[in-house]
Amino acid sequence: MDQLPRRLGLLDATLIVIGIVIGVGIFLLPNVIARSLPWGPAMLAVWLGAGALSYCGALAYAELGAMMPATGGQYVYLREAFGGCCGFLGGWVSMLAVVPGGMAFLAMGFGIYLTTFLPLSAMEQRAVAVLLVAVLSAANYAGIREGVWIQRIFTLLKIAGILLLMGAAVAAPHHAGAHLPRVALSYSGIGLAVSACLMAYNGWSYVSFVAGELKDPQRNLPRALGLGTVSVIALYVGANLAYLRVLPVGEIGATERVGALVMQRTLGPEGERILAVVVLMSIIGAINGNILTGARVPFAQAQDGLFFARFGRMHPRFQTPGVAIAAQGAWTCGLILTGSYEALFAYAILSAWLFYTLSVAAVWVLRRKAPDAPRPYRMWGYPYTLGAFLIVSAWFMGDALIHQPKPSLIALGMTALGVPCYFVWRRSMSTGPELERASA
Repeated sequence: MDQLPRRLGLLDATLIVIGIVIGVGIFLLPNVIARSLPWGPAMLAVWLGAGALSYCGALAYAELGAMMPATGGQYVYLREAFGGCCGFLGGWVSMLAVVPGGMAFLAMGFGIYLTTFLPLSAMEQRAVAVLLVAVLSAANYAGIREGVWIQRIFTLLKIAGILLLMGAAVAAPHHAGAHLPRVALSYSGIGLAVSACLMAYNGWSYVSFVAGELKDPQRNLPRALGLGTVSVIALYVGANLAYLRVLPVGEIGATERVGALVMQRTLGPEGERILAVVVLMSIIGAINGNILTGARVPFAQAQDGLFFARFGRMHPRFQTPGVAIAAQGAWTCGLILTGSYEALFAYAILSAWLFYTLSVAAVWVLRRKAPDAPRPYRMWGYPYTLGAFLIVSAWFMGDALIHQPKPSLIALGMTALGVPCYFVWRRSMSTGPELERASA
């Protein structure tokens, strides 16, 4: 089987985590959270809580990744803990909806923010979004070095942009109404705020997809997950402190583009344009990270015989999963052109969290299933950190089923559609190592 070369270092993996997680959520979602929790300390608490939950999940992935540093990451963990069908379904949801739907959403956001500088029609915005996905896919097709350099540049630029926003807020006069007196908080408001924050933190697990290309993965994957997640938490909390210093909570809740308004208040008329540039750079880094990591899942599945064989082949010259990258890009562009990405991505969130939860639970399963397997890193705080993640995740998914039954049931139905596909591919497989591994 083709094995992708190990070329990624600790810095690269850390920037992949930061670059994928930070897209546009931190500039837009504070509006949703302020409407749901109209009290500054509660807003900060929910951002910290969602970050802590993500960190607990990252600790679990760190143990699994150090134990099984293979391309495909989450797919491999699910396969080894729960069997081939569960691994396939996790990959199915990822490559069908979660990764391409997220990329399409971000690419359309790029086209919309570009209107700050250029007058673009709705069709032209779609064309820009398609072009962006095509260019970044081509760069990652041509080599992982190219993809990594794009990731380095745009992730560092987005970090600099967020730090600029924070610095501008510190230098600005403090708004006297930034912190309102404590108000009664509703259960539904807390649930909506937590859901929004979890969406903003989505993506930290994607670095596991490229574990097979990390140098010294037993050390670098746990470190990258820890450093990346903690950095995102710090940037998110810092940005929210900046918002609360400049704007009253009520105004944050009434403003769709919170980041742009803060920059306008602190840096004048040009502040909004500067923020638009930061958002554009942030989107490029997030899409590139998705392209770089997402294609590794069908690549790994195909090598197990659970997807089209072509997807499991490495490009002979560029040493990348070229077919998987090209197909992923084409599917994303199709979602952009048809406009189906919004519903698809919204429906996929619950399915994604289902498999995040199962992957974290895999730590417990594999400690009993394979107690003597080498574990270069063991999850800090186990079993308490693992239990905290599982409990909150179960609440999150249960709350979604109760309060958003239609999209939740559609999400589960989308997942269930993968079951017959799994058995079709399994029947078509020849006996051998691939069948044994996929059925484990």
